Amino acid sequence: MGASDRRIAALLRQVATQDVVELRQEMAVAKRVAAQAYVAEQYGFEYGEARREGHNKQVLAVYLYRDPRPEARAREAATIAAYPQAGMGGAVPGLKPGTLSPLPEAETAVALMKDRIGYDVMAKAADKGQKRFAYAMTGVAAAVFLLMGKWVEGVAVGAVLAAFLVGAFRLSDVRRQRVADRLTAGGFTAVTDEHGRRRFLRPGQQLPGHANPFTHRP
Repeated sequence: MGASDRRIAALLRQVATQDVVELRQEMAVAKRVAAQAYVAEQYGFEYGEARREGHNKQVLAVYLYRDPRPEARAREAATIAAYPQAGMGGAVPGLKPGTLSPLPEAETAVALMKDRIGYDVMAKAADKGQKRFAYAMTGVAAAVFLLMGKWVEGVAVGAVLAAFLVGAFRLSDVRRQRVADRLTAGGFTAVTDEHGRRRFLRPGQQLPGHANPFTHRP
């Protein structure tokens, strides 16, 4: 059994035993975790959120919740019947055999899942708290030079770092808007969560709640 099959087997063990599936992957290969999230949704789960975790925030953590709706349970039953050997080296819904690469019919859905994950991670990195922290650290760096009596260096460091942050945040905003445009074109709806961040949901889907993570409007 190859590495991809082992990942799918581990995913399906979570699907079979838990109401919350957690996927973890290095940020550099986010497409792999998007493919796994797509598979989880075929088994009646729904994407919930994504964030950076671990040392230096280099790990991408994605969370999916069991969808309680009857149609989600029917989707799970149909998938189990159609792919009885999934997780044991057999065919997996939407993926090429032995890989985490999507089949042609699943490419769009996996790409949109990757965009949802990427947008949530970028939105969290760009929230006001993160920006305040970044600018505060810039001020601290400049203050260190000023306290050492190096006024010219302190002013220069502060100005360079501030300019870098402005440019980085601007670039992030542009990238995030491009992703948002793709999600909107893909049929997702923009909403604002309790923290003031914009999220993208399927039409009629609500943000995760405490008692029922994925309730839906009638």
